[in-house]
Amino acid sequence: MTERQGVRRIRLSSKLAAGLLLFGLLILASAVIIGFFTFRNDTRKLYNDHAYDIAEEAESLFTDEELYYYADLVTRNARGEVTEEELDAARNEPRYLELRRQLDELRRAMRANDIFVSVMDRETVERAVESGENQDHIAGILYITDSYVKEDESFPLGFIGEFNASFARITMQIVDSGRRADDYFISESQFGYNTSAIRPVVRDGKTVALVTVEIPMSIIRSTLKQFVLRSIGLSAVVFALILTLVLFFARRSLTRPVLQMAQAASTFVASRQEGRELEKSPIAELSVKTGDELEVLCGSLKGMEQDLATHIENLKRITAEKERIGAELNVATQIQADMLPRIFPAFPERKEFDLYASMDPAKEVGGDFYDFFLVDDDHLCLVMADVSGKGVPAALFMVIAKTLIKNRAQLGESPAEILKNVNEQLCQGNEAELFVTVWLAVIEISTGRGLAANAGHEHPVICRAGGKFELVTYRHSPAVATMEGIRFHEHPFELYPGDRLFVYTDGVPEATDAEERLLGTDRMLEALNADAEAAPDVLLGNVRRAIDGFVGEAPQFDDITMLALAYNGPEKKELTLEASADNLERALAFADAELEAAGCSAKTKMQIDVAVEEIFVNIANYAYAPDTGSVTVRAETLSDPKRIRITFADGGVPYDPLSRPDPDVTLSAEERQIGGLGIFMVKKSMDDVSYEYRDGKNILTITKNLE
Repeated sequence: MTERQGVRRIRLSSKLAAGLLLFGLLILASAVIIGFFTFRNDTRKLYNDHAYDIAEEAESLFTDEELYYYADLVTRNARGEVTEEELDAARNEPRYLELRRQLDELRRAMRANDIFVSVMDRETVERAVESGENQDHIAGILYITDSYVKEDESFPLGFIGEFNASFARITMQIVDSGRRADDYFISESQFGYNTSAIRPVVRDGKTVALVTVEIPMSIIRSTLKQFVLRSIGLSAVVFALILTLVLFFARRSLTRPVLQMAQAASTFVASRQEGRELEKSPIAELSVKTGDELEVLCGSLKGMEQDLATHIENLKRITAEKERIGAELNVATQIQADMLPRIFPAFPERKEFDLYASMDPAKEVGGDFYDFFLVDDDHLCLVMADVSGKGVPAALFMVIAKTLIKNRAQLGESPAEILKNVNEQLCQGNEAELFVTVWLAVIEISTGRGLAANAGHEHPVICRAGGKFELVTYRHSPAVATMEGIRFHEHPFELYPGDRLFVYTDGVPEATDAEERLLGTDRMLEALNADAEAAPDVLLGNVRRAIDGFVGEAPQFDDITMLALAYNGPEKKELTLEASADNLERALAFADAELEAAGCSAKTKMQIDVAVEEIFVNIANYAYAPDTGSVTVRAETLSDPKRIRITFADGGVPYDPLSRPDPDVTLSAEERQIGGLGIFMVKKSMDDVSYEYRDGKNILTITKNLE
């Protein structure tokens, strides 16, 4: 027994000995059991045949006249046709007494338990068979004589005995056939352990009587016991001798060579695990000369040692190279990650928009990339791209494409011009025939208007304020770097405050689960619409969780890159004051500051000031009368065309000043209806005036073009 790594091991020789011992015991037990039953059955048959010989001898003692006479006598007695005096006379006849003496001498000479001759009544036997139960004193078993010497156990002439249904069925078959039964009978009852012989006495083709002999078989038990003991003893001696010889030769030709090879292999493996170099190889020193498969195995083990040593050296070299490549890939991964903007919030000083992006490569480095940067203070460039292929080649191509796109965009070119120039540059020397799909947009921050070009990329997704995310589908241009001279199409779009934009690479809808099913755009939109008004980082997190939940344990086959933009609109400047005429100067100063910043002319400034004064004074005098409240003034400068927009919001009584009819200025002052002239002047001097009642507030907006 040896111990290694906490596991107790059993030697091969012990296992072999135990296996042979168990096998031998099974063979020994089988042989003894088979021999026991064979010897017992043969002995039983021998005794039964002996009983039939006795029955034949007993039959020969009777003449035919005597058989017919006694059969007729007992049959009539069973039917009640014979008196007891007639029976006593027959029992005391010299011939009957002589027959009893002869039968008893035959019984003793043959060592039988009993011999009797009987006659069976068929009707009585059939009733017993039909009932299936033991019957007492059934007329039909009529004993002529017996062999018992004790008076209280003897059966006199005419005695009516009992029998069970199963014995009756067998006996009836013997009577009908006139032949002895094919099987011999073994019984164990109050008369002991016996074998029975039932011989039909046939005269003129008819069974006249039955001769039954029972021989004790107690001697069989002692004989069987001696047989079993002798068989076990002899088999054990033979088995022990064979087992000893087998173990001797097995140890010499099997277990010892195997143990030597196992110890040599264990020493070799332990030295390798511990990093020790052995002066002599234990496997090379092996010498197995068995001339069989073990010798071949030993030679194979030696060859395996040489191959393993070579493999280990190669593995060390490959491992070192793999570690070097892994370290370089880690650096490449870090470089690629550093090239993508990943500090969020990206432009914390800009309140007009909020964006978030992420890129998860399928390998250490990927071909997907995103980018966003300000072309100037009022233009934001968004890029989402996917390079064909994976790994290092795609990553290198991605670096070139990203750099070229950003350089061209910062020159102020349109999306179509950017892609056209980048395409020409990437097609030069593109021996690997890589290409890149690109979605590129330039958005005017102040207005939300933008231009986008799609070079074979996925359709963008947009969510209008208060709505849900939907795909924006249109015809694509070819991918960049597929061929020279491509003209790329661009299309305009516009974002409004509260709108959200989501762009991505094909790794999102083509995320695959273990059953090769795709996530698809429907599940992607479902994840986005789970919280459509969420911040961009929350939107991307919802999509990523949907991908992970769908894919499960399946490996990631493609890069997953996403970007979300929430457009808040131009920054609004506002001032909240008490709705009082005393605060008019503060409201005018607030509006004038925005007008001056926008470069408003003196004439336009005066017109706007008049409008502001009219609206503010009306709110102060009538919105909350007779109570007081607050008013919020918002001012913002719009572009394309350049204009100023001022909004007044109060929580007073709902009132739409634009619903009142304009006064008729052709009438004299005395003829005109009082009121309405101020708002009329505002409508005439401003380019646009609008009113709405929303969220419990009166909202009046005036817009004036500055150019």
